[in-house]
Amino acid sequence: MTVFILENCPFCRRARAWMDELIKENPAFAEIEIEFVDEKIERERAEAMDYYYVPCFFDSEGKKLHEGAASKKIIERIFKKVM
Repeated sequence: MTVFILENCPFCRRARAWMDELIKENPAFAEIEIEFVDEKIERERAEAMDYYYVPCFFDSEGKKLHEGAASKKIIERIFKKVM
């Protein structure tokens, strides 16, 4: 799974905190390979994807799973989908 973020984005920080929390609650989620891409640092890569808001979650095949502010429940659904 690839997650496009911005370093100073409060929604991205919150999503990462929820991801950490979910992994602690369900160790099976730790098996999910997660790559974080800061769109400011990797502009070309970010521009190649179809999204506007961060955080933006893509599966390993490049399919968009969620875009924008995400609740813990949404992230849990994403984790279950990519397992």
